[in-house]
Amino acid sequence: MTEQQEWVRIERDFDAPIDLVWKMWTDPELFKQWYGPNGMSVPTAEMDVTVGGNRKVCMAMQSPERSMTMWFAGVYKEVSAPRRLVYTESMCDETGTLISPQSMGMPDSFPDITEVIVELSETNGKTRMVMVHVGVDEGTAGAGGWTQAFDKLAVLAGSMASGAR
Repeated sequence: MTEQQEWVRIERDFDAPIDLVWKMWTDPELFKQWYGPNGMSVPTAEMDVTVGGNRKVCMAMQSPERSMTMWFAGVYKEVSAPRRLVYTESMCDETGTLISPQSMGMPDSFPDITEVIVELSETNGKTRMVMVHVGVDEGTAGAGGWTQAFDKLAVLAGSMASGAR
């Protein structure tokens, strides 16, 4: 049996300078404002953005029927400001103890550890982002969540950039 690596790759252009888009990924307070799909909030974002540094993020959703939280932990593997960021991501509980993705309802094929690679480049004050999430299949809810999050990032970065002009 062959193990084929699956990934989602998303390219986006933001009407904001590269330093601002970098901060959106690395400043916990800014990250909390855009990360996650629509309807989710991010009450916790702990980030030691250094090689070997840890990250822990909580996404939460409140609805009249139920509330749900999902915790993620990871380690920064590459930090090359403001151009490249690489980190691992695993599901965990609120203490940071890793848990299996299947215990959170993910399919059996979902890996315990995924990797997020963010590459940024700037042209004429605008930033191109290429994000690859290795281990998350194209066309899945995870891929859709990224798209929704980047829509929020575009609005936030655009408004912050125009406010600074």
